[in-house]
Amino acid sequence: PFRSKRIQQHRRQHRNNHDQSQLFCVIIIIKPTHILNQFKATMTTEMKKVLIFGGKTGWIGQMMGELVKKEENVELFIADSRIQNRESVAKELDEIKPTHVLNAAGITGRPNIDWCEDHKPETMRTNVIGTLNLADLCYERNIHCTVYATGCIFVYDEKHPEGSGIGFTEEDTPNFDGSFYSETKGYMEPMLKNYPNTLILRVRMPVSDDLFHRNFVTKIVKYEKVVNIPNSMTILTEMLPLSLAMAKKGLTGVYNFTNPGVISHNQVLDLYKKYIDPTYTYQNFNLEEQAKVIKAPRSNNELDTTKLMRDKPDGIVINDIHTAYELCFQRMKENLTKMGWLPDNMPAEFKRN
Repeated sequence: PFRSKRIQQHRRQHRNNHDQSQLFCVIIIIKPTHILNQFKATMTTEMKKVLIFGGKTGWIGQMMGELVKKEENVELFIADSRIQNRESVAKELDEIKPTHVLNAAGITGRPNIDWCEDHKPETMRTNVIGTLNLADLCYERNIHCTVYATGCIFVYDEKHPEGSGIGFTEEDTPNFDGSFYSETKGYMEPMLKNYPNTLILRVRMPVSDDLFHRNFVTKIVKYEKVVNIPNSMTILTEMLPLSLAMAKKGLTGVYNFTNPGVISHNQVLDLYKKYIDPTYTYQNFNLEEQAKVIKAPRSNNELDTTKLMRDKPDGIVINDIHTAYELCFQRMKENLTKMGWLPDNMPAEFKRN
């Protein structure tokens, strides 16, 4: 019907000797910069409703839910839909109408990222398609979207040598695709950052004040041998409140989301021995030896936190990684003691096989 009407208009114009070119001047082109400026003006929306994806069973999602509950005059909603199901997500967004979305959904594999090597379609469906789905749907609705992403998309190189103190910045192009998990994250982030409503947080080797199975500490204490390489890491007790403050402030773009500095596996395990288990022992091996017992190589890097520390909201204290780890283990010891696990009642599942 639209086409037929236009044909009739064209014929009338032609009979009246009007300029036929006027017929086709009906398309309005909106430049991307206009859209970008619109979002910059509206991303400071007051936080009133927060919808968390990955909040039912996800580790970080559940922790963020507890933080949001403590916020005054903010409603918390936990998503039922899965981010790879676009229609379901769209329906839930339209029903709840959140001002802010926190995306903590994703696949890292169990017991570790080696799982992704044998489950590539499933990994892609959530980590790439699902993440872009949610960002796109939030963009269409002018909703601020925070994505808990990963910094495991880099590896030390000639420009960023191990021990140099030169960290990868937010502008650096991912250079690590040794694991399928990191590969998907590495080519997803450059696409994701084109959404001006999205805050992308590069989390690395996250650590909590307990021995939850996703905790980096919980993972490495079970290994007989570890590589002794300094890495940037994320102490969640300090960093997750910062992520909520950043979302409230309306920050967008990519941020290296780790405590400043690096810490080695040996230094972490020494702290574990100091505070949790004085009898604990470990050994080291090199990357070549490690490669024989894992399916995919691991990312080792230092991330530059200059941008994060510059832009973080006032009143948020973020310690360097060594101080943060020391405080974390002190809290962990206190928590495990209250649970009755310490000094000598640690459940078998948290011990080395």
